[in-house]
Amino acid sequence: MADRNRRGIRGVVAAALVAVLAGTAVAADDPAAPAVPEAFAGELPAGVRLLRGQNAPPRQPDGNSLLFATPAGWLAFDSGRHPQHAQALIALAAEHDDATPAAIVVLVNSHWHLDHVGGNPLLRQAFPRLQVLASPAIDAALAGFLARYAEQLREALAQQPDAPQAADWQAELARIEAGDALRPDRVVCADEELALGGRRFLIGAAAGASDGDLWLLDRERGVLAAGDLVTLPVPFLDTACPANWQPALERLAAQEFTVLVPGHGPPLTRAGLEVYRRAFDRLLACAASPAPEAACIDGWIADAAPLLPDEGQRRLARDMLGYYVPQSLRRADAGRCAPPPAAARG
Repeated sequence: MADRNRRGIRGVVAAALVAVLAGTAVAADDPAAPAVPEAFAGELPAGVRLLRGQNAPPRQPDGNSLLFATPAGWLAFDSGRHPQHAQALIALAAEHDDATPAAIVVLVNSHWHLDHVGGNPLLRQAFPRLQVLASPAIDAALAGFLARYAEQLREALAQQPDAPQAADWQAELARIEAGDALRPDRVVCADEELALGGRRFLIGAAAGASDGDLWLLDRERGVLAAGDLVTLPVPFLDTACPANWQPALERLAAQEFTVLVPGHGPPLTRAGLEVYRRAFDRLLACAASPAPEAACIDGWIADAAPLLPDEGQRRLARDMLGYYVPQSLRRADAGRCAPPPAAARG
């Protein structure tokens, strides 16, 4: 299954790094999605800071990163891809706060995609005592998917050493070759309530966007970090298992939160997540039906309309879905994937 990394190399071979991500939609005869006036959340509560990921093709994107204040310092959720993102996260942690030390003491990686773990080495260098938690899926990714991606990068550099994107390809290769710096110090395979930095958090184990997703809930502040189980303007289906993703979204909806921060896109309210879930369910139903590809794309745009407030996002959603519907959702093996972790099935 191709992810943004493989899309990047596909673009390399085609002489462009094109960010085509995707989702899909709805049966055309279903009623329109209800209006949801408050799909997006306002300011995050005190003690939580958000660093939005950037997506500026042809460069590969960064995912969102969060900081949660704890008595010992900051807990970070995801580290982005590029050094600029990790450096901005360090600077955000250092902004004046009498109640919280400037150090990042814990890092939780939502999953193994490079736009969520690529900043790990820089954070480890800046904070030598940093503890990193993640699922064990990074091991299989480094031996399989990321190893193949690294070989594609080497081939592209050998064939086009003077290409405008060569510096980005080399940096991407270096991220993969960091290897052990991407791996966690503590593996999380099931739901765990943990004291991290002197504050309690619930970490949930799921599968859907990858073969090992984690989400994090700060119950006291009502903030749920969802990673790529929720992404905008569409679900990022590159390494996804849609059959596992649906129950993962159901579990997210069952948590006690006020604000949900997706892996990409602005924070959502509970109502916003319900819009996303409905659009996602109808997207999968459409893709499994004989409906034309265009109907599935139109369905997502209609169902997710409260989450797509401007034409630029709708246009990007259409481009991404134009890739994901045939390449991810309607592939012959689209329904075959590993079962979710036991904790995610409960």
